[in-house]
Amino acid sequence: MDLPRKLAGEALGTALLLAVVIGSGIMAERLAGGNVALALLANTLATVGGLYILIEVFGPISGAHFNPAVSAVMAWRGELPKAALLPYVVAQLVGAMLGAWLAHAMFDLPILQFSAKVRTGTGQWIAEAVATAGLLLVILRAPAGRAAPMVASFIGAAYWFTASTSFANPAAAFGRMFSDSFAGIAPASAPGFVLSQLVGAAVGLAIHNALEPRLHPVGHPNIIGASGDGEPATK
Repeated sequence: MDLPRKLAGEALGTALLLAVVIGSGIMAERLAGGNVALALLANTLATVGGLYILIEVFGPISGAHFNPAVSAVMAWRGELPKAALLPYVVAQLVGAMLGAWLAHAMFDLPILQFSAKVRTGTGQWIAEAVATAGLLLVILRAPAGRAAPMVASFIGAAYWFTASTSFANPAAAFGRMFSDSFAGIAPASAPGFVLSQLVGAAVGLAIHNALEPRLHPVGHPNIIGASGDGEPATK
């Protein structure tokens, strides 16, 4: 399949993923009556369901990366042409920003905004590294045809066992800077998240390589994705 169609798939898939994460966060916060745990649960369930569907839909088109860290690992492994890495990342970042704007439009919020929600600290950086390492390990070790439910399930679990609620995705961190909502992250906090995510991706790849290889069969698409969100109790 030609590169423009793959890039369109990455941009559209990432946009819809961010619309799911941010939109469900807005709805959850409005309906939860101040109960952050209930809002996070609703945000989690919506993201798990949306992520699973998006991976299934866009996997055969672009691989459903939706995540620059994932694309970088796939390029390193030779499963994505290195010349396609930068276009993939650009498509994912643009899609993430558009997804945030789409969520705002659906809820009659100002389209252009920046988050004031500070998310920082050693615990959250470690959590992002752990979440991203786990995500890459699941992607690389998943049996053929089972990546979509496994990735979605891992992200759902990581919402709750990580202090950062598992962004695990530089594009997600970028897109959420443009939303001053439940799912947002302050621009000043994003670099720490992105650096932790890239470190986590490298750790996940190293762990995979240290284990017995389990390669995808020829012709099996790299069906992968990422991102979770919410308001952790540690914030």
